[in-house]
Amino acid sequence: MSTDSAQEPPEPADQGLALHHITVQFGGLLALDDVSLRVAPGRTVGIIGPNGAGKTTLFNVICGFVAPQSGSLTLDHQPFRPRPHQLIRRGIARTLQGVGQFNGLTVLENVLVGVRSRKSESDAWAALERCGVAEHARALPGSLPYAKRKRVELARAIAAKPRILMLDEPAGGLDAEEIRWLAELIQESTTTVLLVEHHMELVMSVCDEILVLDFGKPIALGTPGEIRTNDKVAEAYLGAPA
Repeated sequence: MSTDSAQEPPEPADQGLALHHITVQFGGLLALDDVSLRVAPGRTVGIIGPNGAGKTTLFNVICGFVAPQSGSLTLDHQPFRPRPHQLIRRGIARTLQGVGQFNGLTVLENVLVGVRSRKSESDAWAALERCGVAEHARALPGSLPYAKRKRVELARAIAAKPRILMLDEPAGGLDAEEIRWLAELIQESTTTVLLVEHHMELVMSVCDEILVLDFGKPIALGTPGEIRTNDKVAEAYLGAPA
């Protein structure tokens, strides 16, 4: 994404999505412990950590599937109380870890589920083209290879033209060539992206900023270069001091 600072005013500091001191507890399990994060417009922010670190719980808080015990969310500096059925209207789209398609609907019909306006199929077709699966528009998802179904999942989210695109382990099950394609798709996007991913090469290549969670607690926040050299991050992943 390129901008011309001489022609475009900078984004106000309070624009975008922000999480403020979010804490989530499931019984005796502290899933998120005082997590704060700001996702500025047009940025790609990664959320990483070992299994069980709280990454998906954080996504579920943003989507309204999980209510935090304490803390709050804001969107453009206004209180944001997410409801799953209102996400598209609020400009937020999310992919799932696997593929959550309706097997009785065609690929095109699945993508149309994610379009804000049902009056036109143009956004759905454009998303299918962008994700390289337009030729399969009339097919049923179950007839496609897994990698193609992942592209359909992306197309459904992109078709909504979201201001914030939440990608939950989009590289899972993909080969090296598909992951390179995914990286290019993210890098070329002007949409704000929140990325949960275990594939570190992908995360480091596309993210502007990375939040690292360990047992629900934020242990690092910084650029890919800063995260690579952070001793706390190495300890969380390797189980021993770096």
